[in-house]
Amino acid sequence: MSEFVAFPSVAPQPLKDRVILVTGAHGGLGAEAAKACARAGATVVLLGRKVPKLGRVYDAIKAIGAEPALYPMDLAGADPADMETLADTLGRELGRLDGVLHCAADFAGLTPLENTPPEQFARQVQVNFTARWFLTQACLPLLRKADDSAVVFVLDDPARGGRAYWGAYGLTQLAGDGLVRMLHAETENSRVRVAGLRPGPMRTPLRSRAFVDEAMLRVPGPEAYAAACVTLLAPAGAAHRGEVLGPEAAAAGGSP
Repeated sequence: MSEFVAFPSVAPQPLKDRVILVTGAHGGLGAEAAKACARAGATVVLLGRKVPKLGRVYDAIKAIGAEPALYPMDLAGADPADMETLADTLGRELGRLDGVLHCAADFAGLTPLENTPPEQFARQVQVNFTARWFLTQACLPLLRKADDSAVVFVLDDPARGGRAYWGAYGLTQLAGDGLVRMLHAETENSRVRVAGLRPGPMRTPLRSRAFVDEAMLRVPGPEAYAAACVTLLAPAGAAHRGEVLGPEAAAAGGSP
């Protein structure tokens, strides 16, 4: 990956008139990023499996003044046909798609591989990797119709893929880095931009499953990284096409 450089200045609403799909939109970073995208002018599509929590994010965004869209879906059970239906619905109901932000993640806690139930292993591979690709693949035709569009994958430290007890979650972080590089190489001359975002530690339920004794007040909330999501989805994100932004740049909203 290249050195971090400052993002160009952006307009007050860099996502104005854009449609952005956020997966895991009821989770920590997903919810904060969705609200930040709405403040940046986007019509946000909230995708997640927990409808009551999606509803609370919906209400928060509506209070901002933007009317979001809800799309309940459990990625663990979704297949390519479900993703095609989603893409068709977006095209029919909203007429366009300008960005996909992959925030959904599944992690049950630190467990030896030998003791991991097969269904748990399969679920984490599905949610953290396979469903991300199936969804991206289904949305690419719609994304290509936009003058400028982006797919942003939120990733964890790939080093977890080689550490004990991180199981399928850790392995999918290695695969996620590879997916960003491969998809970028195949789309670098197209209208679709691909990038990754690797936030630093943040106060989320997912992190608490691994760091149960951590003094959570020492780490920022997920809102600290929402601005970087907006920047990568906006035209200014072209400066980091094909890159995975690390924690320092993410916390700065894209600037070092």
